[in-house]
Amino acid sequence: MVELVRAGRDPTDLAREFEPSAQAIRNWVAEADQQEGRREVKPPAVEAALSANERDELLRLRRENRQLKLERDILSRATAWFARETGVLPSGSSGS
Repeated sequence: MVELVRAGRDPTDLAREFEPSAQAIRNWVAEADQQEGRREVKPPAVEAALSANERDELLRLRRENRQLKLERDILSRATAWFARETGVLPSGSSGS
């Protein structure tokens, strides 16, 4: 749904076609935007006290952290897939 809205489809039209409410679709888009760093999350009180440079750095570090977690998850899944395909457990694996 998020990709359809980003491609130009109207949430109201999508709601009629696929059943979730238009507001739910808009909420999904807003949440995806925040998770991907496209939209800044409203800062908590502690962050409000930060300077503009500190807020920018915090936002950059959060994006970088999110990207690193994504890359780690991809590598973990690839390792598991290769282990299943070859029947070999990677060194250092606990087997669980």
